[in-house]
Amino acid sequence: MARAERLLDLIQLLRLHRRPVTGEALAAELGVSLRTLYRDVATLQAQGARIDGAPGLGYLLHEGFVLPPLMFTSDEVEALVLGSRWVADRGDTRLAAAARDALDARAPRRRQALMREWRAQQGLPEPDARC
Repeated sequence: MARAERLLDLIQLLRLHRRPVTGEALAAELGVSLRTLYRDVATLQAQGARIDGAPGLGYLLHEGFVLPPLMFTSDEVEALVLGSRWVADRGDTRLAAAARDALDARAPRRRQALMREWRAQQGLPEPDARC
């Protein structure tokens, strides 16, 4: 498991527990050594995660630490866009500006569109769709 993935998994594990959870339990759940867990917790703390830990007690992630979703379903995207449009039209000045900024953000173009553009610039034919 890649370290970045492990750090996200650790945050998710800590979010599931309302009470302190031991380092041994977290390490076992993640399939890492206790020493690796200590380093991962220290890394997350250095990045702003409010994780408290005490020997014999365990670790606890304080409320308020939020990770934004990494992916949305198409229905979730549609709901977010519709809500943002409503706020952009009817929200107070600060929220309306934030909604317009969010709506103006462009997702990167898909690989196929980039390849098509590159082929056109290079004078290359489109690949045969039957291949």
